[in-house]
Amino acid sequence: MSLYGTMRTGVSGMNAQANRLGTVGDNIANSSTVGYKKATTEFSSMVLPSGGGEYNSGGVNTNVRYSIDSQGSFSYTTSTTDLAINGNGFFIVQGADGAKYMTRAGNFEAQADGSLRNAAGFKLMGYPYEAGKDPTIVINGFEGLQEINVKGGGLKATPSTQGSVTGNLPANEAIGFKKSSSLVAFDSQGNSRLLNLEYEKTAANAWSLTVSYKDAGGTVTTLATSSLTFDATGKLTAPTTPVTTTAQTIDGAELGALKIDIGQMSQLGAAYSVTGNIDGKGASAVDKVEISKDGIVSILYKNGQSIPTYRIAMANVQSPNNLTPLAGNVYAQSRDSGVVVMGYAGSSGYGEILSNTLENSNVDIASELTSMIESQRNYTANSKVFQTGSELLETLVNLKR
Repeated sequence: MSLYGTMRTGVSGMNAQANRLGTVGDNIANSSTVGYKKATTEFSSMVLPSGGGEYNSGGVNTNVRYSIDSQGSFSYTTSTTDLAINGNGFFIVQGADGAKYMTRAGNFEAQADGSLRNAAGFKLMGYPYEAGKDPTIVINGFEGLQEINVKGGGLKATPSTQGSVTGNLPANEAIGFKKSSSLVAFDSQGNSRLLNLEYEKTAANAWSLTVSYKDAGGTVTTLATSSLTFDATGKLTAPTTPVTTTAQTIDGAELGALKIDIGQMSQLGAAYSVTGNIDGKGASAVDKVEISKDGIVSILYKNGQSIPTYRIAMANVQSPNNLTPLAGNVYAQSRDSGVVVMGYAGSSGYGEILSNTLENSNVDIASELTSMIESQRNYTANSKVFQTGSELLETLVNLKR
């Protein structure tokens, strides 16, 4: 056996253990990194041809393997934009270079511009969402993705379009009896407009309804009138369609035509009792962001209105452990990982998205410390092989003296 071969084998062993210590050091350093997946060093023997009674020592090769497909435990937070994936899949994020990457690090935070960025500065990507309709997804690539923005366009107002009134008109009152109730509607600018609904008994089993609006100057504008007819049991027989008000322009804002359903009104021998409701919301600022388990991002306004705006896209590959890890705890597609396949949370094998939750690293500190001790001992043993080979070579050289 060549003495030089012995020394080369010892150096190979030391390099291999140094590589192992490198992955152990990375794992320990990132044990608190959200979504981090540990690396391990795998060893394989390198054998040189031997024969004729001589043995040629080879060495050892190392290969780094990542446990990307291993689920980490969860930590729970108070931020709705902290996200974790329970199951398969990756978030798609965009870096400062404009390229798209995959990550499990879901510690996103809303920025001043409305974007959601994680601790490494990567922006969360998704598709614009229309209520009741899933966005069309590009299943084999990142095309069509947009930056998720939760700024919400500042104030939000929803004008009223329809409403309903239910209750009872007293059957035992005299003709000419009047009673009124008010409902709040909202115009195109989110201003509240108080509508007055006045009921007047005109005959037996007959009433009139007048819907009016009184402006700040005291001017009353009639928006709709209708005749109500009841049968002998007190059930409304006319009108059979909603009462429709006329549209009005008030202080430059449009109070649109309202369809008010009165089909549930009754006339019985009981006291006047009328309730109702009209849709629409007044002008309101963004309050917070809500993210459902299937990845729908909704902006919640302070008036209680919730508007779904985006759906988070997810990606996966055939061999996640062969993805290329990059700085910032992100991954890029490699030749061995397979092609990127897109989908949505909770469908087609993808995991659910958990809000107010973060995925911890899958590093086991106790296991890493054990590996560190093993590597240290093995490194020392390999150094002894090198040292012994060096001493034998020195002995050989001294034979000439």
